[in-house]
Amino acid sequence: MRIAMIGGGYVGLVSGACFAEFGTDVAIVERDPKRLEALRKGSIPIYEPGLDTIVATNTQAGRLTFGDDLSTAIENADAVFIAVGTPTRRGDGHADLTYVYDAAAEIARTAKRGLLVVTKSTVPVGTGREVARILREARPDLLFDVASNPEFLREGNAIGDFMHPDRVIIGIDESGPDQGISAKDALRELYRPLYMIDAPIVFTDLETAELTKYAANAFLAMKVTFINEMADLCEKVGGNIHDVARGMGLDERIGPRFLYPGPGYGGSCFPKDTRALTAIAQDAGAPTQLVEATVAVNEARKIRMAERIIEQAGGSVAGKTVGVLGLTFKPDTDDMREAASIPILHRLHDAGAVIQAFDPEGMTPARALLPEKIRYCDDALSAAENADILVVLTEWNMFRALDPARLKTAMRGTAIADLRNIWNSDTMKAAGFDYRSIGRV
Repeated sequence: MRIAMIGGGYVGLVSGACFAEFGTDVAIVERDPKRLEALRKGSIPIYEPGLDTIVATNTQAGRLTFGDDLSTAIENADAVFIAVGTPTRRGDGHADLTYVYDAAAEIARTAKRGLLVVTKSTVPVGTGREVARILREARPDLLFDVASNPEFLREGNAIGDFMHPDRVIIGIDESGPDQGISAKDALRELYRPLYMIDAPIVFTDLETAELTKYAANAFLAMKVTFINEMADLCEKVGGNIHDVARGMGLDERIGPRFLYPGPGYGGSCFPKDTRALTAIAQDAGAPTQLVEATVAVNEARKIRMAERIIEQAGGSVAGKTVGVLGLTFKPDTDDMREAASIPILHRLHDAGAVIQAFDPEGMTPARALLPEKIRYCDDALSAAENADILVVLTEWNMFRALDPARLKTAMRGTAIADLRNIWNSDTMKAAGFDYRSIGRV
């Protein structure tokens, strides 16, 4: 098969590269000149483990190409995927679908024959129907099939998630030219390598596929928020959140994943998708009160974490040096979108702290989002140097291996606020630290 992928960002680049790895010819259309130039030179503009290798391999094999001309990309394509951004719209929480609808309109203008058009971006219920309307009204002379194929890629593990997915969700527009039969056959062929490993591939209608993506992310966000609240309760009553999480996770109905306490979820998906789902539900007259509460609790938690750090520093961080380990919203990514570090470090900066930080991948994107006066360090020990308090915000594995004795020598103070529970409490306290973590006394 031959496909075009509109958008060379996270979703488009990972999906396009993985489809090429399956043996599909993929033309990625990217309109950002700097990103396109980087991709053509073999430079990956995002950090995702393993992505550089499969991009290089498939580019060299001629299966993966990059350009900015949609008409060329779709000239011989069997399908075109829309993988553009859907950021939160200012003011109302809805997803901004401007880029999606612009892509659909451009497909209609440039197509010389009928195509299968697939939304890969995370889009609200009803988007697929609107894409179909745009295509068919603009070009009644062509037969367009429309499908929804939401991505379920975890940053830091996206290649594995694509190659060995928990499931693939495909929504088909059965009001299309042949009731969607051709679209289903084409997507079944595209994902044929996954049938060989018995990956569950679920065909639904458009609306169900679109809602499944939001429902899944909202549920996981609620799970994260729930364990954070249980961690707060553990601190009050003397429990251990890790034992609570283990006890919960051994129940097969619950499972152990996403039961890790921290300073609040962030990233490109959970914050945006929970807000969008609440807006969709409000408009539909079926408010999602649990999701609304999750959004509010998560935002408040990040500010509370900053106050927690100030309290541990003796009630004030004015003039004190705060060492920070980790800035990205999670390890194994350079993504700073909605990271807990942003509100936390702004609050500490406003309170007069002198902040020095290290993150192995996130410092370049962090500069535009964090206070200008933050000093970015070359390594973790440099971030701890002369710190009055050390704060762990991202659980990069390299931080787990830090020697407590070397940390003690580097720091001026003894306070450590470990908001990711990367170290053993007894070990750190025995080393002489005023060590406080999440949900453990």
